[in-house]
Amino acid sequence: MVEYYNATYKLFGFRRPLVKGLDNDIIIRVKINQFRRCQIGSEVFRSSLSLRHVKSSYVLAKFITDDEDVDTYPGQIQYYFTHVVDFLDGPVEHFLAYVYWYKHANSTNIRYYFSSDEICNVELWNTEFYIISRDCIILVHHILGRFVPVSYKISNRQNAREYLAVNPSN
Repeated sequence: MVEYYNATYKLFGFRRPLVKGLDNDIIIRVKINQFRRCQIGSEVFRSSLSLRHVKSSYVLAKFITDDEDVDTYPGQIQYYFTHVVDFLDGPVEHFLAYVYWYKHANSTNIRYYFSSDEICNVELWNTEFYIISRDCIILVHHILGRFVPVSYKISNRQNAREYLAVNPSN
């Protein structure tokens, strides 16, 4: 959480309780409130905690990359949570999601066109997740929508490779 807030609020410093730091650092609360689902507008998003509704835990979100490009990533919501930060002018509650993000299939994602006008509606991604980092935490309003995950195999005579076919549902 400290890494997330330090990256999000560049003007402030944050630290855990009972850890040495600067006197003006904001101490992060240890307590979070965890949830299985989240309603954004009229749509209800679930998490992998809801085993019965795990299919609605697959989401797309946009990130700004290091070179200032905007890229969309598929991921699976593990859970939603709220967290309060005590700023100088009062406490602020954050509505967050903890997400495992799928890795790129390669440096240029494989895109398939299923229509004659070459509109990309399916991308192939690696079936593995990126390592856990502060990027796993996002604000819930950064969720763009759901996608339908489908296992997709490509094989040639020498080997077979399994991908995750990402098909946006809205």
